[in-house]
Amino acid sequence: MRKNSNKLILAIFALFFILLTTSFFSFSYAEEEKAVQMIPRNFSNLSETVMPCVVNISTVKIIKGGGPLSKHYFFNSPFDKNDPMNRFFERFFQEDNQKEHKETSLGSGFIIDEDGYIVTNNHVIKDADEIKVKIQDGKEFEAEIVGRDPETDIALIKVKTKEKLNAVKIGNSKQLKVGEWVVAIGSPFGLEHTVTAGIVSAKGRVIGSGPYDDFIQTDASINFGNSGGPLINMDGEVVGINTAIIAGGNGIGFAIPMNLAGDIIQQLKKHGEYTRGWLGVQIQDLTEELAEYRGLKNKKGVLISKVFPGDPADKAGIKANDIIIEVDGKKIETARDLSATIAGIEVGKAINVTVLRDGDKKAFKVGIAKRESEKLSSSEYNEKDAETDELGISVADITLAIMERLGITDKEGIIIIDIDSDKKGSESGLAKLDIIKEINRKVMKSKVDYTAAIKNIKAGETIKFYIKRAGRGYMVVKLTK
Repeated sequence: MRKNSNKLILAIFALFFILLTTSFFSFSYAEEEKAVQMIPRNFSNLSETVMPCVVNISTVKIIKGGGPLSKHYFFNSPFDKNDPMNRFFERFFQEDNQKEHKETSLGSGFIIDEDGYIVTNNHVIKDADEIKVKIQDGKEFEAEIVGRDPETDIALIKVKTKEKLNAVKIGNSKQLKVGEWVVAIGSPFGLEHTVTAGIVSAKGRVIGSGPYDDFIQTDASINFGNSGGPLINMDGEVVGINTAIIAGGNGIGFAIPMNLAGDIIQQLKKHGEYTRGWLGVQIQDLTEELAEYRGLKNKKGVLISKVFPGDPADKAGIKANDIIIEVDGKKIETARDLSATIAGIEVGKAINVTVLRDGDKKAFKVGIAKRESEKLSSSEYNEKDAETDELGISVADITLAIMERLGITDKEGIIIIDIDSDKKGSESGLAKLDIIKEINRKVMKSKVDYTAAIKNIKAGETIKFYIKRAGRGYMVVKLTK
């Protein structure tokens, strides 16, 4: 009886052990299978679903005159100026120079609704006289521009057809994660419906293409001709518009996020343009030196380097050197934050702007205007026989003549008109045409102020120049006297 009991116990224990180990290995296998599924076996189904919505775009730009042969080189007979053949040469090459010639380009795009609206890049269709769209089944359609937004390089075109077309599904680019698989479809080098795959390499990239840079970086192969094509997630949704590459950079491509593009596309469809809000200021990020100079604990906030007279900020009482920290309760940390926030505000809406001025918080009510394209101009200034000081710096008061000659609007401060490259001033980073606003926190109103300030600083002491530089904004430059 006891032996039978022992055998039964051993059998139950053995069965329990088998069940336990089986469950463990089943769980491990399931986890392993889940991990393996993160790497797609293929992209066939996804590609087959999306490719009918992707188009090849070819454009023609007609150039009048200025053909490949220039009359500058081939206008006359190669012999004597009185050669009777001159009339022939003149007639032949003048006619040739007046002939039209065509420039062609290729790009990609994707259909966003069945009525034939297509998203692409602005640079693909810019200045085009003819636009042709070719879909996957080989059919070609003429297209016209609905609207363009050069700031973000987005364009919307529409094909002329009564046929209902296949349209993509739009995804949420904010949900993309770095390391996630994506697919690019387009016409690199004219090779239609080419599919490449890779991962999201980074998000929020700023590549210097404009004030609204917020690119998705991917290593899915993108080449010339891919511009305007879709970047697709594993659910077959468009999450980006393939736009840019780095010359010579293998595996580095950039796409505009659809969450950024969505509102722009809708406005282009409705109004033919995208209207951005305008505050009326030039801005820049805070550097550590600027934050320290202004007595701030961190670099969060945006420095106003210029206020445009008569524009919203000026009317509200905001001034140059104010630091914007909030817009309608939203924290502003960088110039990019501010640009994107203001751009998305409806024209005419009044907003609350909070700034730091000399360490104190101030609030302003600002009515947003429509942003217009700013025109920047630059010029050079040369001053002969300028007197330089011991730092190798020569300065001048900002007169109306200097303002007109240099195209500057700053009335306050003094301008560096010459600097000795072998002395401390230049070595510290100061440069010609820098406008000195303050020295060691003392406001510089004239050349006399500058001379007195430098004279009163002893050898070995630090001089902090608070300057404004064209194209860069405010800076702090330090040197030891």
